[in-house]
Amino acid sequence: MAAFAITIDDIRNAAEVIKGQVLRTPLIPSPRLSQLTGADVFVKLENMQPTGSFKERGAVTKLESLTEEERRRGVIAMSAGNHAQAVAYHARRLGIPATIVMPEGAPLVKAENTRSYGARVILFGETLYESADRARQIGSDEGLVFVHPYDDARVMAGQGTIALEMLADRPDLDQIVVPIGGGGLISGIAVGAKALNPDIDIVGVEAALYPSFQNAIAQEDRPIGGATLAEGIAVKTVGQLPLPIVRALVSQIILVEEALIERAVNAYATLQRTMAEGAGAVGLAAMLAEPERFKGKRVGLVLCGGNIDARILASVMVRELERDDRIVSLRITSNDKPGLLGTVASRLGDLGANILEVSHGRLFLDVPARGVSIDITIETRDRDHTLEVFAALAADGLAPRRIDSRGLSETAF
Repeated sequence: MAAFAITIDDIRNAAEVIKGQVLRTPLIPSPRLSQLTGADVFVKLENMQPTGSFKERGAVTKLESLTEEERRRGVIAMSAGNHAQAVAYHARRLGIPATIVMPEGAPLVKAENTRSYGARVILFGETLYESADRARQIGSDEGLVFVHPYDDARVMAGQGTIALEMLADRPDLDQIVVPIGGGGLISGIAVGAKALNPDIDIVGVEAALYPSFQNAIAQEDRPIGGATLAEGIAVKTVGQLPLPIVRALVSQIILVEEALIERAVNAYATLQRTMAEGAGAVGLAAMLAEPERFKGKRVGLVLCGGNIDARILASVMVRELERDDRIVSLRITSNDKPGLLGTVASRLGDLGANILEVSHGRLFLDVPARGVSIDITIETRDRDHTLEVFAALAADGLAPRRIDSRGLSETAF
């Protein structure tokens, strides 16, 4: 194996360092996700760590390497959330003062959690790059040790302990699918896994809006930026230490679109009954994007984090119901006669549809003066059930028209 920033011995040493300080998370079989993807899926549940992500492994490995003088002065880090929480949590546990610089748009739940662990939190800049510049400036001014989230050999070695655990539990894995942000996680896993099984296939996954490694390795110039559900891997600049490892040991980088990331988050919640943030779900999204790449293989998914805002998770789940035509809005326009709304509600109940919302209007200009429009949002079992409901309402002479994201449909459904 080529000379990289870390070796298998570094990862094994990190495993000894973190023992008893970081949870050894389970690698569990997932029959439901296997059925969904056509592969034999095993999920590494890093969302079970106390701070909800794998970042604790690298943070502890780095913090434990500090001298007594460095511990006294304290540490500083920049992060969009998970690295911040991990550094803050373990710094407090080890008695080390911690300052964290986070982008101003960092998820509120992650910023508040970081503060709750006792760190000084500074919100600065729109991007992680701007936060990093500010963190380095503060670190230089105050004599703090900079704890980089991915471009640090000890951090990379700590993240690589995941590979040791996965292959100890399932040495017969054919593939490991890993989210890529700055590259610390996948580089550590790649070095560890390839040392134990040179034939194992390491697949990386980036959000399509942030193809930083794809650009660097394939010498492409895809645009980078935008609002992504996978903010934990929304990195514009790749790690210089991870880059040669990824180039040499990762067989493919798959770019996944936002709709598939949402679908994967929803699948983890509804099929696996576990929380996955956007970055944690991109591995599953890659399997949904390219099922033939994984079909019939024993695949290890690294669910790297579960710190998703409850409001965002609720929105994702509702959006998936809408995509599956299980939540649908429709409009009925008719003569304004007593009992119409009750008749429609009773009919929908008879058809097994659950009414979520009703708007009853008489003042729209596209409705006759003696007419009424009723906008109804219903929940059904599936798309076939929705079609049955629309067909029945049409047969009753109610002429339902679907309302979708673009407005009122010209067709019934």
